[in-house]
Amino acid sequence: MKFEGEHLLPGQVGHFFVLLAFVASLVSTIAYFKASRTEAPSDKKSWLRYARGAFFTQVISVLTIFGIIFFICSNHYFEYLYAYKHASKELESKYLLACIWEGQEGSFLLWTIWHSILGIILILKSKKWEAPVMTVISFAQVFLALMLLGLYFSGVRIGSNPFVLTRNELEGPIFSQPNYLSFIKDGVGLNVLLRNYWMVIHPPVLFLGFASTLIPLAFAYAGIQTKKFGEWIKPALPWALASACVLGVGIMMGGKWAYESLSFGGYWAWDPVENASLVPWLILIAGLHCMAIYNATGNSLKASFVFIILTNAFVLYSTFLTRTGILGDTSVHSFTEAGMAMNILIGLFALAIPLPMFILFFKNAKKMPAVYKEENISSREFWMFIGSLIIFLSALFIISVTSVPVYNKIFNTNIADPQDREFTYNKVMVLVAVIIGILTAASQYFKYRQTDRKYFLKKIAVPFGAALIITILLAVFYPIEYIKQGAGFLGAIYLAIFAAIFSAFANASYIWSVLKGNIKAGGAAIAHTGFALMIVGMLISSGNKKVISDNRKTGLFVPFAQDPDGKHTEDPLENLTLIKMVPTRMADYVVTYVGDSSAVKEKNRSFYKLVVEKKDVTGRVSENFELTPDVYKMKDNNLSSNPDIKHYFFHDVFTYISSLADRSSVVDTARFKMHEIKLGDSIFYSKGYLVLNDVLKNPDNERFHFKPTDTALVADITVYSKDSTSYKAYPLLSINNFEVNYKDDTVFAKNLYLKLAGITQDGKFKIAVKESDIPADFLTLKAYVFPYINLVWLGLIIMAAGFIVSLSMRIKLKPLYTGAVLIAVIAGLFYMFLLAN
Repeated sequence: MKFEGEHLLPGQVGHFFVLLAFVASLVSTIAYFKASRTEAPSDKKSWLRYARGAFFTQVISVLTIFGIIFFICSNHYFEYLYAYKHASKELESKYLLACIWEGQEGSFLLWTIWHSILGIILILKSKKWEAPVMTVISFAQVFLALMLLGLYFSGVRIGSNPFVLTRNELEGPIFSQPNYLSFIKDGVGLNVLLRNYWMVIHPPVLFLGFASTLIPLAFAYAGIQTKKFGEWIKPALPWALASACVLGVGIMMGGKWAYESLSFGGYWAWDPVENASLVPWLILIAGLHCMAIYNATGNSLKASFVFIILTNAFVLYSTFLTRTGILGDTSVHSFTEAGMAMNILIGLFALAIPLPMFILFFKNAKKMPAVYKEENISSREFWMFIGSLIIFLSALFIISVTSVPVYNKIFNTNIADPQDREFTYNKVMVLVAVIIGILTAASQYFKYRQTDRKYFLKKIAVPFGAALIITILLAVFYPIEYIKQGAGFLGAIYLAIFAAIFSAFANASYIWSVLKGNIKAGGAAIAHTGFALMIVGMLISSGNKKVISDNRKTGLFVPFAQDPDGKHTEDPLENLTLIKMVPTRMADYVVTYVGDSSAVKEKNRSFYKLVVEKKDVTGRVSENFELTPDVYKMKDNNLSSNPDIKHYFFHDVFTYISSLADRSSVVDTARFKMHEIKLGDSIFYSKGYLVLNDVLKNPDNERFHFKPTDTALVADITVYSKDSTSYKAYPLLSINNFEVNYKDDTVFAKNLYLKLAGITQDGKFKIAVKESDIPADFLTLKAYVFPYINLVWLGLIIMAAGFIVSLSMRIKLKPLYTGAVLIAVIAGLFYMFLLAN
């Protein structure tokens, strides 16, 4: 059967390049491996030539594959399943890239593209290390290419090809018809939670971080393979720094996305997928410090090997967790079951590199150089190693709790996820923050091998005193209000705040008092300062996060759905009910829900306009702004809310819609009732009465703008209710081209509709009144204040700057270039995290 309207050529070309990428990466791996094992210069050169040719062929292939997928999605070729599942005609063009890496195939393709780009840099720069290092990179490319093959062996499909046709994968009567494409009006489209600009930039940065963790591991393999067990540290250290910087920024970009797109009220919730990306970064930081120790003293070589191998192992394990669907019931991220064959392939990928590396490591461990002299307790290397160990143990704790679904799946157990997940992590990590804060503050003032006690105490005294004073002042004038977990946990929060402030002061002071302002030598101190500021921001913004949507005064409570444990998903007392056009007090603000509008292109998405005013003590409006949180109505009629945030320098006001009035099944049977009254007369209704104050002819004021030559009457009416509240209403009657036009006015709080219907012969005014049967249009709003949230983003920027300074020193970048790169990166991050909204 010949199907109408299909565009098969892009898919056929794509299939070819998928196969070519796999074959080329396999040839490249073999050729690089042979080159690394060959001693003869002529043979080595020959194998390197083959390897490079194959690798560049693979690079061209994966870039072509990506280009074809983008072409298919942007042209809405829904004959391809990938375009049908991830693209849609309503999707804004800026999200076309995001819809590519939303899918499993696209994310693996993004990963392999980054390996390709990093591989090119290594070919150009790694010199004598090229062959063994590129062996590992190319081997990883083989597995990533396998993920895209989609070939069948003995009835089992290996990988998932992005160019499969919809009619071959989905069942339905339309696919037996030659014109089936005429029945497919649109694609499924990008997940509504991912329609955020952070999803355009967060995944590429995160996957660059994942991809870059392979390079220190590749150098570690090269060190073992060439028997230069310690020499690999020096060329690998810059790559480890770059990887830690990029991966850390990528993780926090995900936090920023969660903050702006998810309605759990924050940037971090210890979600399993968040944890799966955090754990490799923590282990990489531990490995980075051990590498620095070895570079300075010759200690911690074996620890460097172990941590670098484990970093990549947990990157791959995180891939297993997030891409096999095993976390589907415990994560807010939408990952589905990939199928048994794909799960096995991902599992093999997770073992393919780390397992052989551990075998090689243990096989050669006795041959590795080691310093058998015990480190002095007053030495920098001793406390750096202790800090690395603490970070590593914290990573193991996080991943052990996160992996509960894996234990249940493998061992057929029924271990429950922690009832209070956040506190389970927080009660351990707050103590880790105390230890790490103190260590990063003190260790800078230790010297390698041994430190004079008087020198250390003299240098550390001022930062310690300053941190103690600030913490006491904070406790007195801006106390932490988080008492939910008791006094013990509150005390731990204060200790962590002190430790983080101590670390920030000590590291900033170190640059000036010890390094004498030599910024280029102070990369570590800058990074530590930024990390400490992040921790301070996290502790204060979380500890003093306040719900300001207090609903106790309105008396209007909306029942929320219940979770499987029978608890309400939202507390009605913490969700402010806003009736349309009725100003309502919310903390220091007055909020008015004034209307809503549908998204221009996106189906089932509506934006809700909230006018917010802040008044001073005299009642004068000191500030006003608009918020437009939006809501997607899902197919199951559940709501997916996207927050809107008002950003200030010292705090954020975070809002999202938690419930909407369901008016779909209510029929309005009420009718207008006509009354003939004079000025000053009253009309009674079920909840009070209204008074006709005046009838204005052609008014020209803030609300109406009529000319003297117009013909218009506006009734000035005051509505009084039994609860002692009053409202103004202004129904309108106008004549234009001999046609009478009526514009009703509505008192939404009382479901009251008013119409000025005309004038009687005896001079009375016809006022029509309707009390609607339909409930008032309302929504419920959840609102938080996040104090000092910008410290989190500012700390991240400073930490990234510290990594860049350290990296520039390691690669001996000229100061002018270092400054230019630093300014560009800081400006970019500052714009994205602090100014983009």
